[in-house]
Amino acid sequence: MLTSYVIDAVRTPRGRGKAGKGALSSVHPQELFAQLLSALVRRGLDAQRVEDVIVGCVSQTGEQGANIARNAVLSAGWPIEVPGTTVNRFCGSGVQATHFAAMGVASGAMDLVVAGGIESMSRVPMGSDGGGQDGGNAQLRSRHFQVPQGISADLIATLEGFTREQLDTVALTSQQRAARAIADGRFERSIVPIHDPQTGAALLARDESVRAETTLDGLATLAPSFAAMGEVFDPIALRAYPQVSAIRHVHSAGNSSGLADGAGALVLASERYVRETGVRPRARIRTMTALGSEPVIMLTAPAPTAKKALQTAGLTAQDIDLWEINEAFAAVVLQTVRSLDIDPDRVNVNGGAIALGHPLGATGAILIGTALDELERRDAQRALVTMCIGGGQGIATIIERV
Repeated sequence: MLTSYVIDAVRTPRGRGKAGKGALSSVHPQELFAQLLSALVRRGLDAQRVEDVIVGCVSQTGEQGANIARNAVLSAGWPIEVPGTTVNRFCGSGVQATHFAAMGVASGAMDLVVAGGIESMSRVPMGSDGGGQDGGNAQLRSRHFQVPQGISADLIATLEGFTREQLDTVALTSQQRAARAIADGRFERSIVPIHDPQTGAALLARDESVRAETTLDGLATLAPSFAAMGEVFDPIALRAYPQVSAIRHVHSAGNSSGLADGAGALVLASERYVRETGVRPRARIRTMTALGSEPVIMLTAPAPTAKKALQTAGLTAQDIDLWEINEAFAAVVLQTVRSLDIDPDRVNVNGGAIALGHPLGATGAILIGTALDELERRDAQRALVTMCIGGGQGIATIIERV
């Protein structure tokens, strides 16, 4: 197996994912990714040499249907010979797109690939593709009834004994770190300001949802988000976990990820391309793993998937300088940190999805770029990105500076 290198990483700012309210809600999702493709060319990428564009997207319907990757390539004015394909591994889609690109490069089949993700949750709301978590398959539902993820998150908190205050502390830390990162300009290397495709007017140049004024007292006033839903789904979840007498509903809008619009893109290149062009790679993909887990609790796979990635690389958790654990829900971060015995000061050091938002298909690609930027800022070596995924899955990537 040859090496796959990360040459560049860009992303949009994350806008609020609410129709008519977020700064990016007026932009067609194809155009969001197209503006990243255009930015990569401005930064020196020869689009003529790109052999594929692989894009993760969760709700592939409406404006995000019809192979959004290919349409973004055309919208960016790239050569028509550049193909595009769209993949879906739920919240891990952006990472999975990156993995597929890295596999193509490391196999020797391709030399230069753009990978990333896109989600416009203001224009294509979560669940727009219909069918729910299980696609409406009654046969599957009789075998594995997949409850809503908020129920799963509260079940994890109940089983692990996490308190509301612990979860809110994760949320407060996320807000404070994200606010500091923005103030310090830590995201500026990768962020591509987004403009109105018609008028050219500037729309958004920095992440929109961060609340620097957040306090623990304020978070404590927020009502649990999934208590009403639990009246229907708690009994179903408890059949799979009879050791639990009742699920404590402790996740709120404040300690769960926010809906967001956004996109991220990475350029991956082969050893041959690096040698021929003299381009300086920023990092290499050290390992890539994905793993299934129990589908009712659904969100516990980040830790075992990360362990698999570490074992494959011959590393330990202590060899990782920075961790990006997607903040889908605060309990996911706490459970993963506890399971892997990680130093919390190395985790999500610039905040996460609780503060910045979670544009489903894009977040994984954004996290890889964010981790790379921070490794360079600190002159550190390795980062591990891991995410929980709907249906009971996890995905993980280790990147290493070169």
